[in-house]
Amino acid sequence: MGFAALCTNLRPGPFVKLRAPFYETPRMSSDLLQALRAALDARKPLLAELHTQGTDCYRLFHGSQEGAPGLTVDRYGPQLMVQSFHQVLERDSLLALASAVEAFLGEKLLLVYNDRSQGNSRIDRSDPVYQADAAALEDLTGHEWGLNYRVRGRHPGQDPLLFLDLRNARGWVKDNSAGKSVLNLFAYTCGIGLCAAAGGASEVWNLDFAEGNLAVGRENGALNPQLAPMQFIQSDYFPAIRQLAGLPIARRHGQKLPSYPRLQQRQFDLVFLDPPAWAKSAFGTVDLLRDYQSLLKPALLATADGGVLVCNNNLAKVDIEDWREQVLRCASKLGRPVRDCLQLPPAGDFPSSDGRPPLKTLVLQL
Repeated sequence: MGFAALCTNLRPGPFVKLRAPFYETPRMSSDLLQALRAALDARKPLLAELHTQGTDCYRLFHGSQEGAPGLTVDRYGPQLMVQSFHQVLERDSLLALASAVEAFLGEKLLLVYNDRSQGNSRIDRSDPVYQADAAALEDLTGHEWGLNYRVRGRHPGQDPLLFLDLRNARGWVKDNSAGKSVLNLFAYTCGIGLCAAAGGASEVWNLDFAEGNLAVGRENGALNPQLAPMQFIQSDYFPAIRQLAGLPIARRHGQKLPSYPRLQQRQFDLVFLDPPAWAKSAFGTVDLLRDYQSLLKPALLATADGGVLVCNNNLAKVDIEDWREQVLRCASKLGRPVRDCLQLPPAGDFPSSDGRPPLKTLVLQL
């Protein structure tokens, strides 16, 4: 089932196990229990549809919007990942939460708890419940849009290997890549590239600075052997995109630049731009708040006439209307006016009380 169908046709699947409301346990605070119950009940139609179309990776509790700021509960296939960002979740509450989720879903999951309140998501405390069973920390496989993805409870990076709020964007790419050349910028673990390949793209390039990210992308490709091979390019964004756009690579204050892969100028039918909030290198600075234009301009030039540029901004403090106006103005000044602009919101497992989720995705038809 495609992206459009999921957006318009939320009906229960035949094999989804979503049980009746679970029983309260005295080991979890009543406020948290009530918030969790409301979040799970609200997700029933969405989870039924996700299971039907081959997805078992989704957010079960989005604490910042559902009553417990700093707490998230995600499912990644056979794994239940609980993360706290403000304070430690006590042992009894953690176990009761996991039990309640399993009762709701009707299946046993492998619990991994990452406390990120102290700046390290891999702290193993003395209590075994915080350490996770060995089986939960093995290489596992999750599924989204019928594709297989590598799942690891803990790894050298801080974040999970698949950003769940980008699911709708990956679905859109899967439905709109047939016969197109696709450039996936800031590719991370290459989920966008995988969806493009699954959608019948003629060519897929995944570009990321971190070899570890691309290594996971290669694993994801190997987990889906039915798909055509993708290309993986390890490079800083700025020298790569400026070469593709036909722009010079300037030295900063006369400093000698590090080595970088040499690429020929060319354009792609579909370009996906998903930068981090902030990063700095010898070639330039990624700053979504103050200087999105330096990222956007070369990406526009690397997009073919009549092509599509999908751009993202994940900063909550950036207003969607202001950012959209900035993007459209930048494209017009560059001589690449946008013919049509579509906004893709995250799915319902990432609720937003004011309708302004942190992740903003614009599909620009050039």
